[in-house]
Amino acid sequence: MLDNLSDKLQSIFSGLRSKGKLNEDDINSAMKEIRMALLEADVNFKVVKSFIKNTKERCLDAEVLDSLTPAQNVIKVVLDELTKLLGESDSQLVLSSRIPNVIMLVGLQGSGKTTAAAKLAYLLKKQNHNPLLVACDVYRPAAAAQLQTLGDEIGVRVYRGDGKDPVKIAQEGVRDAVDSLRDVVIVDTAGRLHVDEEMMAEAAAIRDAVEPDQILMVVDAMTGQDVVNVASAFAEQVDFDGVIMSKMDGDARGGGALSIKQVTGKPIKFISMGEKPDSLEEFHPDRMAKRILGMGDVISLIETASQIRAEEIEQEEAERMMRADLNLNDFLTINKQVRKIGGIQKLVSALPGGDKALKDGQVNENALDEMEVIINSMTKEEREKPSVLNLSLIHISEPTRH
Repeated sequence: MLDNLSDKLQSIFSGLRSKGKLNEDDINSAMKEIRMALLEADVNFKVVKSFIKNTKERCLDAEVLDSLTPAQNVIKVVLDELTKLLGESDSQLVLSSRIPNVIMLVGLQGSGKTTAAAKLAYLLKKQNHNPLLVACDVYRPAAAAQLQTLGDEIGVRVYRGDGKDPVKIAQEGVRDAVDSLRDVVIVDTAGRLHVDEEMMAEAAAIRDAVEPDQILMVVDAMTGQDVVNVASAFAEQVDFDGVIMSKMDGDARGGGALSIKQVTGKPIKFISMGEKPDSLEEFHPDRMAKRILGMGDVISLIETASQIRAEEIEQEEAERMMRADLNLNDFLTINKQVRKIGGIQKLVSALPGGDKALKDGQVNENALDEMEVIINSMTKEEREKPSVLNLSLIHISEPTRH
Protein backbone atom coordinates (compact mmCIF):
# COMPACT_ATOMS: atom_id res chain seq x y z
CA MET A 1 0.00 0.00 0.00
CA LEU A 2 2.79 2.43 0.85
CA ASP A 3 5.05 1.29 -1.99
CA ASN A 4 4.73 4.53 -3.97
CA LEU A 5 5.65 6.62 -0.95
CA SER A 6 8.53 4.28 -0.19
CA ASP A 7 9.87 4.55 -3.76
CA LYS A 8 9.73 8.35 -3.73
CA LEU A 9 11.43 8.69 -0.34
CA GLN A 10 14.19 6.29 -1.35
CA SER A 11 14.70 8.28 -4.56
CA ILE A 12 15.03 11.50 -2.55
CA PHE A 13 17.57 9.91 -0.21
CA SER A 14 19.51 8.51 -3.15
CA GLY A 15 19.93 12.06 -4.42
CA LEU A 16 21.17 13.21 -1.02
CA ARG A 17 23.70 10.38 -0.81
CA SER A 18 25.26 11.46 -4.10
CA LYS A 19 26.35 14.70 -2.46
CA GLY A 20 29.36 14.67 -0.17
CA LYS A 21 28.22 17.79 1.67
CA LEU A 22 24.75 19.19 2.30
CA ASN A 23 23.73 22.81 2.70
CA GLU A 24 20.49 24.51 3.68
CA ASP A 25 19.27 24.62 0.07
CA ASP A 26 19.74 20.85 -0.25
CA ILE A 27 17.69 20.31 2.91
CA ASN A 28 14.95 22.70 1.77
CA SER A 29 14.74 20.97 -1.60
CA ALA A 30 14.55 17.52 0.03
CA MET A 31 11.86 18.67 2.48
CA LYS A 32 9.80 20.04 -0.41
CA GLU A 33 9.97 16.70 -2.21
CA ILE A 34 9.12 14.78 0.97
CA ARG A 35 6.14 17.10 1.54
CA MET A 36 4.82 16.37 -1.95
CA ALA A 37 5.38 12.63 -1.51
CA LEU A 38 3.38 12.60 1.74
CA LEU A 39 0.53 14.67 0.32
CA GLU A 40 0.35 12.42 -2.75
CA ALA A 41 0.14 9.45 -0.35
CA ASP A 42 -3.04 11.09 1.05
CA VAL A 43 -1.53 11.93 4.45
CA ASN A 44 -3.53 14.56 6.35
CA PHE A 45 -2.17 18.02 5.42
CA LYS A 46 -1.91 19.13 9.07
CA VAL A 47 0.13 16.05 9.85
CA VAL A 48 2.38 16.72 6.85
CA LYS A 49 2.92 20.34 7.94
CA SER A 50 3.95 19.32 11.46
CA PHE A 51 6.13 16.47 10.19
CA ILE A 52 8.05 18.67 7.74
CA LYS A 53 8.52 21.43 10.34
CA ASN A 54 10.00 19.06 12.94
CA THR A 55 12.13 17.17 10.41
CA LYS A 56 13.52 20.33 8.80
CA GLU A 57 14.49 21.85 12.15
CA ARG A 58 16.42 18.74 13.13
CA CYS A 59 18.08 18.36 9.71
CA LEU A 60 19.36 21.95 9.76
CA ASP A 61 21.17 21.30 13.02
CA ALA A 62 24.93 21.89 12.74
CA GLU A 63 25.68 18.34 13.91
CA VAL A 64 23.84 16.98 10.87
CA LEU A 65 25.21 19.35 8.23
CA ASP A 66 28.81 19.28 9.47
CA SER A 67 29.01 15.52 9.98
CA LEU A 68 31.03 13.18 7.77
CA THR A 69 27.83 11.50 6.48
CA PRO A 70 25.14 14.21 6.45
CA ALA A 71 22.85 12.24 4.11
CA GLN A 72 22.78 9.28 6.51
CA ASN A 73 21.99 11.63 9.38
CA VAL A 74 19.09 13.15 7.43
CA ILE A 75 17.72 9.65 6.79
CA LYS A 76 18.05 8.90 10.52
CA VAL A 77 16.10 12.08 11.35
CA VAL A 78 13.35 11.18 8.85
CA LEU A 79 13.20 7.65 10.29
CA ASP A 80 12.82 9.00 13.83
CA GLU A 81 10.10 11.47 12.84
CA LEU A 82 8.25 8.87 10.74
CA THR A 83 8.32 6.46 13.70
CA LYS A 84 6.93 9.21 15.93
CA LEU A 85 4.22 9.87 13.33
CA LEU A 86 3.16 6.23 13.37
CA GLY A 87 3.07 6.00 17.15
CA GLU A 88 6.66 6.11 18.38
CA SER A 89 6.28 3.09 20.69
CA ASP A 90 4.45 -0.24 20.42
CA SER A 91 0.88 -0.29 21.73
CA GLN A 92 0.12 -3.93 22.26
CA LEU A 93 -3.21 -5.39 23.31
CA VAL A 94 -2.98 -5.88 27.06
CA LEU A 95 -5.58 -8.14 28.66
CA SER A 96 -6.69 -7.46 32.21
CA SER A 97 -7.00 -9.96 35.05
CA ARG A 98 -10.78 -9.96 34.56
CA ILE A 99 -12.30 -13.22 33.34
CA PRO A 100 -13.58 -13.04 30.73
CA ASN A 101 -11.89 -10.08 29.06
CA VAL A 102 -14.33 -8.33 26.74
CA ILE A 103 -13.07 -6.80 23.48
CA MET A 104 -15.57 -4.80 21.47
CA LEU A 105 -15.06 -4.02 17.77
CA VAL A 106 -16.65 -0.95 16.18
CA GLY A 107 -16.43 0.64 12.74
CA LEU A 108 -18.24 1.36 9.50
CA GLN A 109 -19.86 -1.29 7.34
CA GLY A 110 -17.38 -2.68 4.84
CA SER A 111 -14.34 -1.88 6.97
CA GLY A 112 -13.61 -5.58 7.48
CA LYS A 113 -14.88 -5.70 11.07
CA THR A 114 -16.30 -9.23 11.03
CA THR A 115 -13.21 -10.64 9.36
CA ALA A 116 -11.01 -8.75 11.83
CA ALA A 117 -12.96 -10.27 14.73
CA ALA A 118 -12.18 -13.78 13.47
CA LYS A 119 -8.52 -12.92 12.82
CA LEU A 120 -8.17 -11.49 16.33
CA ALA A 121 -9.75 -14.64 17.78
CA TYR A 122 -7.30 -16.76 15.79
CA LEU A 123 -4.35 -14.70 17.05
CA LEU A 124 -5.50 -14.96 20.68
CA LYS A 125 -6.08 -18.69 20.28
CA LYS A 126 -2.46 -19.09 19.12
CA GLN A 127 -1.46 -17.26 22.31
CA ASN A 128 -3.19 -19.99 24.37
CA HIS A 129 -6.39 -18.07 25.07
CA ASN A 130 -9.88 -19.54 24.71
CA PRO A 131 -11.91 -16.87 22.87
CA LEU A 132 -15.62 -16.64 22.14
CA LEU A 133 -16.99 -14.64 19.20
CA VAL A 134 -20.33 -12.85 19.69
CA ALA A 135 -22.34 -11.85 16.60
CA CYS A 136 -24.18 -8.60 17.40
CA ASP A 137 -24.75 -7.41 13.83
CA VAL A 138 -28.46 -8.07 13.40
CA TYR A 139 -28.89 -5.75 10.41
CA ARG A 140 -26.51 -6.82 7.66
CA PRO A 141 -27.84 -9.91 5.86
CA ALA A 142 -25.89 -13.06 6.73
CA ALA A 143 -23.51 -11.16 9.03
CA ALA A 144 -23.93 -13.73 11.81
CA ALA A 145 -23.63 -16.58 9.32
CA GLN A 146 -20.39 -15.08 7.99
CA LEU A 147 -18.95 -14.91 11.51
CA GLN A 148 -20.11 -18.48 12.14
CA THR A 149 -18.34 -19.68 8.99
CA LEU A 150 -15.14 -17.89 9.98
CA GLY A 151 -15.38 -19.25 13.52
CA ASP A 152 -15.80 -22.81 12.25
CA GLU A 153 -12.77 -22.33 9.99
CA ILE A 154 -10.47 -21.36 12.88
CA GLY A 155 -12.05 -23.60 15.51
CA VAL A 156 -13.54 -20.82 17.66
CA ARG A 157 -17.09 -20.98 19.01
CA VAL A 158 -19.57 -18.27 17.93
CA TYR A 159 -22.51 -17.09 20.05
CA ARG A 160 -25.33 -15.84 17.82
CA GLY A 161 -28.31 -15.63 20.16
CA ASP A 162 -31.88 -15.89 18.94
CA GLY A 163 -33.11 -12.34 19.25
CA LYS A 164 -32.93 -9.06 17.38
CA ASP A 165 -31.61 -6.93 20.21
CA PRO A 166 -27.82 -6.52 19.81
CA VAL A 167 -27.41 -5.27 23.38
CA LYS A 168 -29.12 -8.35 24.77
CA ILE A 169 -27.08 -10.64 22.50
CA ALA A 170 -23.87 -9.03 23.77
CA GLN A 171 -24.91 -9.53 27.40
CA GLU A 172 -25.94 -13.13 26.78
CA GLY A 173 -22.65 -13.75 24.97
CA VAL A 174 -20.64 -12.62 27.98
CA ARG A 175 -22.70 -14.86 30.28
CA ASP A 176 -22.21 -17.75 27.87
CA ALA A 177 -18.45 -17.17 28.00
CA VAL A 178 -18.53 -17.41 31.79
CA ASP A 179 -20.55 -20.64 31.64
CA SER A 180 -18.27 -22.19 29.01
CA LEU A 181 -15.02 -21.05 30.71
CA ARG A 182 -13.91 -18.73 27.91
CA ASP A 183 -11.34 -16.14 28.97
CA VAL A 184 -11.86 -13.66 26.09
CA VAL A 185 -15.06 -12.40 24.46
CA ILE A 186 -14.87 -10.59 21.10
CA VAL A 187 -18.05 -8.65 20.35
CA ASP A 188 -18.65 -7.94 16.65
CA THR A 189 -21.01 -4.96 16.44
CA ALA A 190 -23.02 -3.66 13.51
CA GLY A 191 -21.70 -1.01 11.16
CA ARG A 192 -23.31 1.53 8.88
CA LEU A 193 -22.33 2.95 5.52
CA HIS A 194 -21.57 6.24 7.24
CA VAL A 195 -21.38 7.68 10.74
CA ASP A 196 -24.88 8.30 12.14
CA GLU A 197 -26.44 8.88 15.55
CA GLU A 198 -28.31 5.56 15.58
CA MET A 199 -25.12 3.58 15.10
CA MET A 200 -23.29 5.60 17.74
CA ALA A 201 -26.15 5.19 20.23
CA GLU A 202 -26.24 1.42 19.72
CA ALA A 203 -22.48 1.10 20.10
CA ALA A 204 -22.63 3.18 23.29
CA ALA A 205 -25.47 1.00 24.63
CA ILE A 206 -23.47 -2.20 24.03
CA ARG A 207 -20.42 -0.57 25.64
CA ASP A 208 -22.43 0.35 28.75
CA ALA A 209 -24.02 -3.11 28.93
CA VAL A 210 -20.89 -5.27 28.74
CA GLU A 211 -18.26 -2.76 29.96
CA PRO A 212 -15.52 -3.89 27.58
CA ASP A 213 -11.88 -3.95 28.66
CA GLN A 214 -10.85 -2.82 25.18
CA ILE A 215 -12.73 -1.09 22.36
CA LEU A 216 -10.97 -1.43 19.02
CA MET A 217 -12.03 0.43 15.92
CA VAL A 218 -11.58 -1.36 12.61
CA VAL A 219 -10.75 1.05 9.79
CA ASP A 220 -10.26 0.37 6.10
CA ALA A 221 -6.82 1.60 5.03
CA MET A 222 -8.12 1.87 1.45
CA THR A 223 -10.17 4.96 2.37
CA GLY A 224 -7.08 7.14 2.85
CA GLN A 225 -7.22 10.13 5.17
CA ASP A 226 -11.05 10.06 5.16
CA VAL A 227 -10.66 7.34 7.77
CA VAL A 228 -9.33 10.01 10.13
CA ASN A 229 -12.70 11.82 10.08
CA VAL A 230 -14.53 8.59 10.89
CA ALA A 231 -12.12 7.73 13.69
CA SER A 232 -12.43 11.22 15.15
CA ALA A 233 -16.24 10.90 15.24
CA PHE A 234 -16.01 7.55 17.05
CA ALA A 235 -13.41 8.93 19.46
CA GLU A 236 -15.74 11.77 20.44
CA GLN A 237 -18.98 9.79 20.85
CA VAL A 238 -18.03 6.21 21.76
CA ASP A 239 -14.30 6.44 22.48
CA PHE A 240 -11.98 3.55 21.72
CA ASP A 241 -8.58 2.33 22.81
CA GLY A 242 -6.88 1.51 19.54
CA VAL A 243 -7.18 0.79 15.84
CA ILE A 244 -7.11 -2.32 13.68
CA MET A 245 -6.04 -1.17 10.21
CA SER A 246 -7.52 -3.59 7.68
CA LYS A 247 -6.69 -4.12 3.99
CA MET A 248 -3.11 -2.90 4.31
CA ASP A 249 -2.26 -5.22 1.42
CA GLY A 250 -4.36 -3.11 -0.95
CA ASP A 251 -3.05 -0.69 -3.58
CA ALA A 252 -4.50 2.55 -2.22
CA ARG A 253 -2.23 5.39 -1.12
CA GLY A 254 -2.42 4.51 2.59
CA GLY A 255 -2.23 8.02 4.06
CA GLY A 256 -4.73 7.09 6.78
CA ALA A 257 -2.20 4.80 8.45
CA LEU A 258 0.25 7.70 8.67
CA SER A 259 -2.35 10.20 9.88
CA ILE A 260 -4.60 8.48 12.36
CA LYS A 261 -2.33 8.46 15.44
CA GLN A 262 -1.45 12.16 15.19
CA VAL A 263 -5.02 13.31 14.51
CA THR A 264 -6.96 11.12 16.95
CA GLY A 265 -4.31 10.26 19.53
CA LYS A 266 -5.35 6.61 19.22
CA PRO A 267 -2.63 4.06 18.43
CA ILE A 268 -2.70 1.42 15.71
CA LYS A 269 -2.60 -1.93 17.53
CA PHE A 270 -2.96 -4.34 14.62
CA ILE A 271 -2.67 -4.33 10.84
CA SER A 272 -4.18 -6.86 8.46
CA MET A 273 -2.06 -7.78 5.44
CA GLY A 274 -4.29 -10.35 3.71
CA GLU A 275 -7.43 -12.47 3.80
CA LYS A 276 -6.12 -15.51 5.66
CA PRO A 277 -6.84 -15.97 9.40
CA ASP A 278 -3.15 -15.58 10.26
CA SER A 279 -2.75 -12.27 8.39
CA LEU A 280 -3.39 -10.06 11.44
CA GLU A 281 -0.12 -8.71 12.84
CA GLU A 282 0.77 -6.62 15.86
CA PHE A 283 1.74 -3.14 14.71
CA HIS A 284 5.26 -1.89 15.39
CA PRO A 285 5.76 1.77 14.37
CA ASP A 286 9.55 1.52 14.12
CA ARG A 287 9.42 -1.55 11.89
CA MET A 288 6.80 0.01 9.60
CA ALA A 289 8.89 3.18 9.32
CA LYS A 290 11.94 1.13 8.34
CA ARG A 291 9.96 -0.73 5.70
CA ILE A 292 8.71 2.54 4.21
CA LEU A 293 12.32 3.74 3.97
CA GLY A 294 13.41 0.47 2.33
CA MET A 295 15.28 -0.85 5.36
CA GLY A 296 13.34 -4.12 5.59
CA ASP A 297 11.79 -5.79 8.62
CA VAL A 298 14.02 -8.69 9.55
CA ILE A 299 12.87 -8.73 13.19
CA SER A 300 9.26 -9.54 12.25
CA LEU A 301 10.53 -12.24 9.91
CA ILE A 302 12.55 -13.83 12.72
CA GLU A 303 9.55 -13.69 15.07
CA THR A 304 7.35 -15.39 12.48
CA ALA A 305 9.95 -18.06 11.77
CA SER A 306 10.41 -18.78 15.48
CA GLN A 307 6.73 -19.72 15.71
CA ILE A 308 7.43 -22.83 13.62
CA ARG A 309 7.72 -25.68 16.09
CA ALA A 310 11.25 -26.94 16.52
CA GLU A 311 10.01 -30.50 16.82
CA GLU A 312 8.98 -30.44 13.15
CA ILE A 313 12.66 -30.90 12.38
CA GLU A 314 13.67 -34.38 13.44
CA GLN A 315 16.93 -34.97 15.28
CA GLU A 316 18.51 -36.77 12.33
CA GLU A 317 17.64 -33.91 9.97
CA ALA A 318 18.99 -31.35 12.43
CA GLU A 319 22.31 -33.21 12.68
CA ARG A 320 22.63 -33.35 8.88
CA MET A 321 21.98 -29.62 8.68
CA MET A 322 24.72 -29.02 11.26
CA ARG A 323 27.11 -31.02 9.05
CA ALA A 324 25.87 -29.26 5.91
CA ASP A 325 24.99 -32.73 4.63
CA LEU A 326 21.63 -31.86 3.11
CA ASN A 327 19.59 -33.84 0.63
CA LEU A 328 16.54 -33.06 -1.47
CA ASN A 329 14.15 -34.19 1.27
CA ASP A 330 15.62 -31.43 3.43
CA PHE A 331 14.90 -28.97 0.62
CA LEU A 332 11.24 -30.03 0.72
CA THR A 333 11.17 -29.49 4.51
CA ILE A 334 12.74 -26.04 4.21
CA ASN A 335 10.36 -25.09 1.40
CA LYS A 336 7.44 -26.13 3.60
CA GLN A 337 8.72 -23.89 6.41
CA VAL A 338 9.20 -20.95 4.03
CA ARG A 339 5.59 -21.40 2.92
CA LYS A 340 4.47 -21.31 6.56
CA ILE A 341 6.04 -17.91 7.18
CA GLY A 342 4.28 -16.44 4.14
CA GLY A 343 6.25 -17.65 1.15
CA ILE A 344 9.36 -16.43 -0.60
CA GLN A 345 7.80 -13.03 -1.35
CA LYS A 346 7.30 -12.25 2.34
CA LEU A 347 10.79 -13.55 3.07
CA VAL A 348 12.39 -11.30 0.43
CA SER A 349 10.24 -8.24 1.22
CA ALA A 350 11.45 -8.31 4.84
CA LEU A 351 15.03 -7.82 3.69
CA PRO A 352 16.51 -4.36 2.99
CA GLY A 353 15.74 -3.54 -0.65
CA GLY A 354 13.55 -6.62 -0.94
CA ASP A 355 10.42 -4.75 -2.00
CA LYS A 356 12.30 -3.25 -4.95
CA ALA A 357 13.57 -6.68 -5.98
CA LEU A 358 10.01 -8.02 -5.98
CA LYS A 359 8.75 -5.04 -7.95
CA ASP A 360 11.50 -5.42 -10.54
CA GLY A 361 10.53 -9.05 -11.08
CA GLN A 362 13.79 -10.45 -9.76
CA VAL A 363 11.99 -13.02 -7.59
CA ASN A 364 10.00 -15.90 -9.09
CA GLU A 365 7.84 -17.31 -6.32
CA ASN A 366 6.76 -20.24 -8.49
CA ALA A 367 10.33 -21.48 -8.94
CA LEU A 368 10.40 -23.27 -5.57
CA ASP A 369 7.06 -24.95 -6.27
CA GLU A 370 8.33 -26.11 -9.68
CA MET A 371 11.43 -27.56 -8.00
CA GLU A 372 9.21 -29.36 -5.49
CA VAL A 373 7.22 -30.99 -8.29
CA ILE A 374 10.45 -32.22 -9.89
CA ILE A 375 11.80 -33.58 -6.59
CA ASN A 376 8.54 -35.39 -5.82
CA SER A 377 8.84 -37.16 -9.17
CA MET A 378 12.22 -38.63 -8.18
CA THR A 379 12.84 -41.98 -6.55
CA LYS A 380 13.55 -42.31 -2.81
CA GLU A 381 17.23 -42.98 -3.53
CA GLU A 382 17.56 -39.92 -5.77
CA ARG A 383 16.04 -37.66 -3.12
CA GLU A 384 18.27 -39.03 -0.35
CA LYS A 385 21.43 -39.19 -2.50
CA PRO A 386 21.34 -36.45 -5.15
CA SER A 387 24.84 -37.51 -6.25
CA VAL A 388 23.34 -40.46 -8.16
CA LEU A 389 21.64 -38.01 -10.51
CA ASN A 390 23.43 -37.50 -13.81
CA LEU A 391 22.58 -36.61 -17.36
CA SER A 392 22.52 -40.26 -18.44
CA LEU A 393 19.34 -40.70 -16.37
CA ILE A 394 17.60 -37.88 -18.18
CA HIS A 395 16.07 -38.69 -21.56
CA ILE A 396 15.53 -35.62 -23.70
CA SER A 397 13.39 -36.37 -26.71
CA GLU A 398 14.31 -34.80 -30.03
CA PRO A 399 11.73 -32.44 -31.49
CA THR A 400 9.78 -33.89 -34.37
CA ARG A 401 11.11 -32.66 -37.71
CA HIS A 402 8.77 -32.09 -40.64
